[in-house]
Amino acid sequence: MSKKFIIAVDLGGTNLKLGLLNLDFKIIHKEVLRTRKFFRKESLISAIVTCVNTILEARGLKRSDILGIGLGLPGPVDEKNGIVHFFPNIPGWKEVRLKKILSKRLRLPIFLDNDANLMTLAEYKLGAARGFKNSLCITLGTGVGGGLIINGSLYRGSSNAAGEIGHVPINEEGARCNCGARGCLEAYIGNSRIIQEARRLFRRDISLEELSLLAKRHNRLALNTWSKVARRLGLALCGVVNLLNLDAIIIGGGVANAGEVLLDRVKKAINEQAMSVQAKQVKIFKAKLGNDAGLIGAAILVKLNS
Repeated sequence: MSKKFIIAVDLGGTNLKLGLLNLDFKIIHKEVLRTRKFFRKESLISAIVTCVNTILEARGLKRSDILGIGLGLPGPVDEKNGIVHFFPNIPGWKEVRLKKILSKRLRLPIFLDNDANLMTLAEYKLGAARGFKNSLCITLGTGVGGGLIINGSLYRGSSNAAGEIGHVPINEEGARCNCGARGCLEAYIGNSRIIQEARRLFRRDISLEELSLLAKRHNRLALNTWSKVARRLGLALCGVVNLLNLDAIIIGGGVANAGEVLLDRVKKAINEQAMSVQAKQVKIFKAKLGNDAGLIGAAILVKLNS
């Protein structure tokens, strides 16, 4: 095969990451930009195009060296036709034919899917979900995304919109979510909501990293914050576990960096609230591929479809 590399794009509500990977999915070069710098859809698309061209120039590569470009996107997409339906946490995107736009501007094959689906694909092929035929992978960050492996295959649903664990309602009269509904899990455990609650408790600015560190040092306020997050996440997961009788749940994303402080409490919530047969079967793991899972999953998508 003359093609030697894949370019992967992982667009989140906070960061835009681009990577150059070889065909064994090793990241050779990576760029990270702040998504919030690009307030308009056109500027974000231009940033992707500019970064791709920068990577090619920096590495002295030709387009003939590239198998394709894979994109992981934070919302419901039509992966077959390359259409972004909308992004809950990035305004201005509605029924955007992104594959067509980027194909024309970059002159390379374009493949796209929901970012949580691609994180799931990466963890199933190379990470913590490997060997589990029925699993849920969750990414906890600006939003709360999810992807499902059912009987050893990525399950997309009838409209390629399955796995949206972040929009499972946990309070029918709850906070308004960016998707437009009320009481969604994401409205309670997205990173901005966690930080908001922590600032109210500590009465000062505090980061997720500091909140995790304080919890590991047994700070009462930090432990209280993570306990609330775990209870809310555990409540939503109990419904999924009871419904699907999963083998494993893999938790990734920036919020998951809290580690055992979060995971142990999620396990406890499932053991206490889920039905006994299902609760006994399911195992809870932190994602293995970390912040690179989205890029690796996007590269896997390209190789699987080329």
